Amino acid sequence: MTSEPRSPSNQESESDRAIEREIRHGQKFSMAAAIGQEAGDFLKGESPVPKLLQVKNELRGFVGQHLVDPAGALQAVVQELIQSDDVICSRHFDAPLQALIELLRPMTVQDVLLQDLVRRVDMRWGEIYGERPRFQRPGQPPDPEDEYTYESVRQQLIALLAIAEQPPSSR
Repeated sequence: MTSEPRSPSNQESESDRAIEREIRHGQKFSMAAAIGQEAGDFLKGESPVPKLLQVKNELRGFVGQHLVDPAGALQAVVQELIQSDDVICSRHFDAPLQALIELLRPMTVQDVLLQDLVRRVDMRWGEIYGERPRFQRPGQPPDPEDEYTYESVRQQLIALLAIAEQPPSSR
């Protein structure tokens, strides 16, 4: 019978196994313990939080930190957009801010998308403050008291995207 030379890693794993046998010697067998032992190996090195949820949480935190919105309605609607779009968020596990860029960039260049977003933001503003929303109509000047005009929201999104596009060391 030939034995394999013992390297430090073999000796460590041998001692680990001996300790594990000693610990288990006094324990009763249970199916739950066996499943738990195997599951521990399954998650080694991985977060138990699904990657999609990690991406969405990172994006929501980024928006909360970098979107200047004192009233909070635009921030709430953007965070809802992030939360509801699994497809775009799933495409950017390795670079989550790219998902934010993909979600918001079209709204800065396509008036119809921007108008729909502003309408949603105005409705949210009305819910938050218990007031009638001030909807801007296409081709009409905004109400002077309207906090969320097409142009103001476009500028807020452009500013947020500019931060998202910066290298992490510059943020």
